[in-house]
Amino acid sequence: MNLSLGLALTLFLLAGNGFFVAAEFALVAAKRHRLEKAAAQGSRSAAAALAGIKELSLMLAGAQLGITLCSLGLGVVSEPLIAGTLTPLFHAAGLPEAAAHAVAFVIALAIVTFLHMVLGEMAPKSWAIAHPERSATVLALPFRGFTLVVRPVISVLNAVSDALLRLFKVRPREGDANPRTPEQLQHLVEESRRLGLIEADDHAVLTQALHAPNTGIAGLITPIDRIVGVPAAASAQDVVDACLNAGRSRLIVGPAAAPLGVVHIRDAYLARRRSRDVTAEQLAYRVPALHAGASVSDAVSALRAGHSQLALVRDDDATIGIVSLDDLLTTLLVPGNGEPTAR
Repeated sequence: MNLSLGLALTLFLLAGNGFFVAAEFALVAAKRHRLEKAAAQGSRSAAAALAGIKELSLMLAGAQLGITLCSLGLGVVSEPLIAGTLTPLFHAAGLPEAAAHAVAFVIALAIVTFLHMVLGEMAPKSWAIAHPERSATVLALPFRGFTLVVRPVISVLNAVSDALLRLFKVRPREGDANPRTPEQLQHLVEESRRLGLIEADDHAVLTQALHAPNTGIAGLITPIDRIVGVPAAASAQDVVDACLNAGRSRLIVGPAAAPLGVVHIRDAYLARRRSRDVTAEQLAYRVPALHAGASVSDAVSALRAGHSQLALVRDDDATIGIVSLDDLLTTLLVPGNGEPTAR
């Protein structure tokens, strides 16, 4: 083989090996929530990285296949190339041909192994671990493209390896299929406190955050008779005055037992400044409705999904009160606080 072509192939195989190693470590080390945030902002690379994490076992099989192919290529191309280049030099220096070939082979093997470990393994691994999200997004699209092409092959290989594991009573899992349970997290918190790794206040907050999500919202509901509202026909000025008198930024519109929505003082103030002749009903926006038996965690999710600060609470199709995002988050993060604020 031509020396220039052989060296080019060697560099290509080293780069390919490094690519697969970095992709493998990046998918394992990347923080999922950071990729989700980037994907939500429109990053296609982050979305591809998330898709890879969701089928981690298959992606790692693809990385291993790529690493194996590149390693075999280095053995087939690079070692004979270097040995073939060095053998004539040692032979010309006076070594017998057999000895010259043996020495050249050992040196070639050492050179290729060194390059393979440093450039093809250790350097890309260190980069991926140091910058997991960055490396995951940079490599995600081409890596997904490779796995798409070789998917039939790696699917078969993955199925065979899973079958072998089942023979030994080991249940194969995807990388993100075994999250920490609340009990395990609580144990970590307790051990961290026992070892003095976290302060008492931090321990209390973490413990509260672990237990509060499963508690009900019943203790956080502001009942109907304590809700401050305005009539549906109230003017923008009436809404502003009512908010100022009540010390609230949001008020229920309509009868408390069957509210039409919620009005914000900001919208009423802007309507007044622009001399718009609108009523509270026209300024009101709909808010989520929760069942009285909902958990704090479900309530927070519903409010976030609806981009709302308040939610109506119903029981048997009747509105019994409201709950606020502020109270829910306070319950999650402030130990011993479970009282609703007046509305």
